[in-house]
Amino acid sequence: MELPNDNIREVLAAQAHIWHHTFNYINSMSLKCAIQLGIPDIIHSHGQAMTLSDLVDALPIDNNTKTLDYIFRLMRILIHAGFFNQIKVNNKEEEEGGYILTPTSCLLLKDDPLSQVPFVQMELDPYFMDPWHSLSKWIMKGDESSTTPFAFGHGKPLFEYAEKEPKYNSLFNKAMASDSRLVINVVIEHCKGVFEGLKSLVDVGGGTGTVAKAIADALPEINCIVFDLPHVIEGCEASKNLSYVTGDMFESVPSADAMLLKWILHDWSDEDCIKILKKCKEAIPSKENGGKVIIIDMVLMDRNLEKGEKKSYETQLFFDMLMMVHVSGKERNQQDWAKLFVNAGFSDYHIIPTLGLRSIIEVFP
Repeated sequence: MELPNDNIREVLAAQAHIWHHTFNYINSMSLKCAIQLGIPDIIHSHGQAMTLSDLVDALPIDNNTKTLDYIFRLMRILIHAGFFNQIKVNNKEEEEGGYILTPTSCLLLKDDPLSQVPFVQMELDPYFMDPWHSLSKWIMKGDESSTTPFAFGHGKPLFEYAEKEPKYNSLFNKAMASDSRLVINVVIEHCKGVFEGLKSLVDVGGGTGTVAKAIADALPEINCIVFDLPHVIEGCEASKNLSYVTGDMFESVPSADAMLLKWILHDWSDEDCIKILKKCKEAIPSKENGGKVIIIDMVLMDRNLEKGEKKSYETQLFFDMLMMVHVSGKERNQQDWAKLFVNAGFSDYHIIPTLGLRSIIEVFP
C-alpha cells in the first residue's frame, strides 16, 4: 500500500512515539543499575572528571573489552537523561572524555544527607513494580475487595503489607525519610513563617520522625509530636522537644496548635481524607487562637502549560497513577483540595507553591 509522503512521515513519527514510550522503562532501569554499581559515589570519590577506563577499573567488575563497551553505553544513555555529564580530559597521549556529576546525580550519593537513593530503590523494587503488570486485570475485574493493584497482586494493601514484612517496612521508611530530609530542608530555609507562633505541632503519619526532628532542632520553642502506627515508630528515641505517640489517625489525633500532613493525603480517597481532616480539626484550636493544618502535597498544574512546565506536569501525572496502583489515593488540583476542605468543615486555605512539584497548603478551621 502506497502512502503520500505526508502520511508516511506521520505514520513513522507515530511509530517512533510508541517506541519511545514503550522503552521509557530503560531510563529507570539504567538509573537503578548505576546506583547498584555505585557509579555516582565512585565518580564523586575520584575528585575530578573520570575517564571510562578509570571508571571501569574502579567498579566491582572484571575489566575487559566487553565491560568497557557495556559501561560506555550505560553512561551514554545516563548522560542523555541528564544524570551525568562529560567533559574533555587532557592525558599525556590523547584527549578523551571524563565523566562528572550533575546536580541530579549529586542527589544519588549514598551518604549525602539529601540522598534520594532509598526512594529510587523502593520505587524500582520488584514488589513495587510487579503490581503494574496487574493493572489491566484489576480494572477489568472491578473487584472492590482488592482496593488497589498492589493488594490485587500481593494479597494485602501496601500499609498492611509493610506492617507484616520488616524488610519492606524498613525500605519504605528509608525512602520516605530520604524525601523528608530534602523537603523539610527547603521548608525551614525558605518557608519558616508557616511555623510562626506555634507552640506545639503534631506530625500526623510522621514516619520515623525525620521532619519533626528537623523542626524541633530548628525551632526549639515548638513541642513536636510524631504520630504514627506502632510498627513504624518502634525503637525511635524522643528528645527534649520531640516525642513519639502511637495511634490511628482515623480514630483520633493528639491535640496541638497545628497538624502537619506531609505527603499523607494523596495516599487516601476523598472520603478517607475528609475523615483524617476532621480528626485534625478536632485536635487544633480555632483560627483566632492560631490553629491550622499544614499540608505538604501536590497541587496538580493546569493542563494549559508553557513548554518548560509540561515535564513537571507529566511527573505529577506519574504520581497520580502511582497512587492508583499502590494505594487508594490520587493527586488533586486546587478545586479538588478546596472541596475536601469545605467538606471537612474548614473555613479557608492558602497555597504556597514553593516546593517544586509540591506545595505547602495552610488550612484554617
